[in-house]
Amino acid sequence: MPHPPFKTRLKKGRPALGCLSNMGSPVAAEILAASGYDAVMTDMEHGPGDFANAVQQFQAITAGGAVPLIRVPANDPVDLKRALDSGPAGVMVPAVSSAAEAAAAVEACRYPPQGIRGVAHSVARASGYGTDVEGYLRWLETEFLLICQIETMEGLGDVDAIAAVAGVDMLLVGPMDLSASAGHFNDPDCAEMDSLMARVAEAAGSEDILLGTMATAGRAAPDLFKAGYDFVLDTVDIALLREAARAKVAASRDYTK
Repeated sequence: MPHPPFKTRLKKGRPALGCLSNMGSPVAAEILAASGYDAVMTDMEHGPGDFANAVQQFQAITAGGAVPLIRVPANDPVDLKRALDSGPAGVMVPAVSSAAEAAAAVEACRYPPQGIRGVAHSVARASGYGTDVEGYLRWLETEFLLICQIETMEGLGDVDAIAAVAGVDMLLVGPMDLSASAGHFNDPDCAEMDSLMARVAEAAGSEDILLGTMATAGRAAPDLFKAGYDFVLDTVDIALLREAARAKVAASRDYTK
């Protein structure tokens, strides 16, 4: 198998802590992995990196001892094909707002006849550049993790049908966008989010699929795990660097005035 059995781990009830890698830096991604995160997710939706950079991050994350995941820029079959060929353990699709969109994502991740994924498994990094094609195909059937991000009110309205799409492994709440879609821009900890997040959790539970989200100032990872979330993206590399730098500067600034 190209990666440890991450999906199996989650399904067995062992929650995982993740971090977003937005800087596009393989060094930063390796540091995150080596620091103890279970998974590091390369962010191509909001980060500056391309697919070549994503491969470098995957290599660094694996070397650091974590599982590499990726958020693709959009629910696009070309992006999904290139992401899967690059060899992550799982893919997160942003802003899935209908069952049809979820089904399209599943189809883009599967080879014919079940899907439309372009066939290059004999040379793709995902199969060890063709050195373990059979092993990769077996792994793909059992361990590949497809995450659909619920972050619009439209997606929330169709969340039961999204959760019921065969091949969707996890619903992950995007608190910033979902709260903005609900009319609470820049307020992911607003009171209404409790019911919105509970609605996603209910849909995931009804279909016995995994549940994830991103931690916020008012919803820390330990509390989210206690509430039953299987996977929490705790923070992002940019925020870690920014806050550590600001704290260091604040602690020493009086001596430089």
